[in-house]
Amino acid sequence: MNVDVRVDRKLDHATIVLSGPFDLVHSTEVVHAVQNAEPHLDGCHSARLSLTQVNRIDGTGAVLLVRLLERLATKGCRTDVTASENPEVARLLSLYRSHGTEPPSLPTHTMNPLSRLGAIAAEMPAKANYAFDFTGRCAVALPKTVAAPTSVDWRSLPGLMQEIGADAWPVTSVANLLVGLIVGFLGVSQLGRFGAVAFVPELVVVAHFRELCPLITAIVVGGRSGAGLASEIATMKVSEEIDALRSMGLDPVRWLVVPRCLALVLTLPLLTWIGDILGLTGGLAATMAITNMTARAYIQDTLIHITAANLLVGLVKAPFLALAIGLIACGNGLATQGGAAAVGSRTTSAVVQSIFCVVVISTIFTFFFALLGI
Repeated sequence: MNVDVRVDRKLDHATIVLSGPFDLVHSTEVVHAVQNAEPHLDGCHSARLSLTQVNRIDGTGAVLLVRLLERLATKGCRTDVTASENPEVARLLSLYRSHGTEPPSLPTHTMNPLSRLGAIAAEMPAKANYAFDFTGRCAVALPKTVAAPTSVDWRSLPGLMQEIGADAWPVTSVANLLVGLIVGFLGVSQLGRFGAVAFVPELVVVAHFRELCPLITAIVVGGRSGAGLASEIATMKVSEEIDALRSMGLDPVRWLVVPRCLALVLTLPLLTWIGDILGLTGGLAATMAITNMTARAYIQDTLIHITAANLLVGLVKAPFLALAIGLIACGNGLATQGGAAAVGSRTTSAVVQSIFCVVVISTIFTFFFALLGI
């Protein structure tokens, strides 16, 4: 496919239609096409770049197009690049375009409470817009991943699974063991007043399997692995490694986000299942420590209440909680702007948002299963 830069002009407005590959291999053709089209843009007050027919672009093509836009700007022509036509090309062009410096904003810690609340409210639409945009980009990346498997860094997947799963296993196991102890002690202290200690195993199974284990595991993973993923990608962003990926024609969402979300989705249900076993062990230890119930009686009563519903309700939540952690951590990392302080700020924001979303999603699932009577 040949490189072409066509100018459709109506009075003082022009539409610049780009087609073909704008890369290093075709750089000579790009230069000639841009030079031939530029005289047709003299006297224009506004121009729109149509990117629909651009099938490939790299740093060389982006620089040549940005120089054309800059020359038009010096002549008083306002240019517009529509991101919806070809988001990848638009993002690469925006990377190379020069931006004016924005005035520094007032630090929030110097504001009074009302001003701080107003600043947070003013930022909410932009944050919501970015969240929906990033979620949409991730959804669009899935079919592209299937069509072009080489666009994903699959070699990093085993290491990510070890870092997120194997390395986090001791922390999540101890947390669930302690939660099982707490539920066991509370069950004995409260039910024992009514002579209903025999119901403690059922309480531990229902509370831990359905609610506490997936929630505690996701919170620990979100605080540990979510922070690690956010800081890693944020560091790559401020050190311009993300920009280098785009310059090489790689989509950061497919290359970085997809394997990390997949590693979380695969490992969190396994950690939840292991946490279920540790929670039952904690409940057994707590019950045997302060009651006369034998281990045999406790285990028999526990096995009766380990039903498919109690087991699957918690395991069904886990992949959704993992996906939320991955999207929030990677989204905050890719949105980082600035230096080291921005990396720390985004990491903190990723952890807080992950924990909050995990609790919200768990609540929604609980309400949904309650409506279904499960």
